[in-house]
Amino acid sequence: MPISMSWEMEYKKRLKTADAALVCVKSGMRVYIQPGCAEPETLVEALIRRAPELHNVEIVHMMTMGCAPYVAPEMEGHFRHNAMFIGANVREAINDGRADYTPIYLSEIEGLFERGEMPIDVALIEVSPPDSHGYCSFGVGVDTTLTAAKVARHVVAQVNDFMPRTYGDSFIHVNDIDAFVESSRPLCALKLPAVSDLQVAIARQVAGLIGDGAVLQIGIGGIPEAVLPLLMDRKDLGVHSELVSDGVIPLIEAGVLTGARKNFKPRKIIVGFALGTTHLFEFVDNNPIFEFHPTAYTNDPGLIARNDNMVAINSALQVDLTGQVCSDSIGSQFYSGIGGQVDFLRGASRSKGGRPIIAISSTAKHGAISRIVPVLDPGAGVVTSRGLVRYVVTEYGVAYLHGKSIRERAKALIEIAHPRFRPELYEYCEKTKWLQHPQPQVSASE
Repeated sequence: MPISMSWEMEYKKRLKTADAALVCVKSGMRVYIQPGCAEPETLVEALIRRAPELHNVEIVHMMTMGCAPYVAPEMEGHFRHNAMFIGANVREAINDGRADYTPIYLSEIEGLFERGEMPIDVALIEVSPPDSHGYCSFGVGVDTTLTAAKVARHVVAQVNDFMPRTYGDSFIHVNDIDAFVESSRPLCALKLPAVSDLQVAIARQVAGLIGDGAVLQIGIGGIPEAVLPLLMDRKDLGVHSELVSDGVIPLIEAGVLTGARKNFKPRKIIVGFALGTTHLFEFVDNNPIFEFHPTAYTNDPGLIARNDNMVAINSALQVDLTGQVCSDSIGSQFYSGIGGQVDFLRGASRSKGGRPIIAISSTAKHGAISRIVPVLDPGAGVVTSRGLVRYVVTEYGVAYLHGKSIRERAKALIEIAHPRFRPELYEYCEKTKWLQHPQPQVSASE
């Protein structure tokens, strides 16, 4: 029997309704859900319908763009979510104690699955229809999902003709999927953030650190969206990132983002997942410039460092005067996650000509509080240590902290803080004597 006929028969044999496919989920199991814009919403809806029959099912994933009905108060006892990165849809449940947060570098999540420290019973994934060889594409979200599907005891795939076919290590064969559910529906799109004048001011400072031939890691949010348009006059930029958004499209179309000078994976945009709009999903479809890989690959600091002139741009919630960076919590309230920040700052710091950047606004809450603080808030977690931080950027300038003393760091950070808060930051340093200059030595003869 021809191989093509073989997989087609298996596909038809395993084709089920969503409710029938989700019967494989039993009480006490751990269920992985594909994150980002690739969330398999039809399967999630079917899982929720099974709630009355299920107890103590753990649901694990990174940030998802869809709704998360399993964290509703009435689902307590049936489902409990464990977030590897906290999204807005689960934040309240985590801080109410109805869900959990596991702080971990994105590069190390898949290792938990592979070593059996976090075994996956059922993986719910969303893929493109199979090609003529029986391969389905993970489309806009390879991330940690390819590995989860490899190790899961049972794999259920939502087959969606809206899912683009992407290149790289982004395929799974029909034979490796236990059940198929066909569901044609638009992907979970990310609404592009509105960019403020403040974010443009910060972006101008960041753009000044990016030269021709730089390789970029840029996340999502107002500051990254503001940085990209400012790079239209650069030449031969590249991308090696955990994610891309719509902002890369104009740079590619203008011939700015070519990857021609990349010394690691030249001419390719290396990425783990895409977060954006339908325009982005259509742009990556069958586009060979994009190479999708698992997060353990894209976020490996050793591989990141192989890119010369690697520029990693990440955000934070607070930076203290010694350079400690808090990114995942507001005090003791968990907000997001460690994510790929440390992975990329480590990689960029080891890159020849690399520039690891923390970009933040100088204030928060409409100017009411300073993001540059004497000490982090009680309960705030250090994501990036003072030993790893290099560049900190606000709308007031750039502070370079690597190899600097506490006195030099404090002075540099105060200079890029909002002018209204500088006096109290100086006052703190007077109390701690951090800015006290050494007295000149007097010789015995004098």
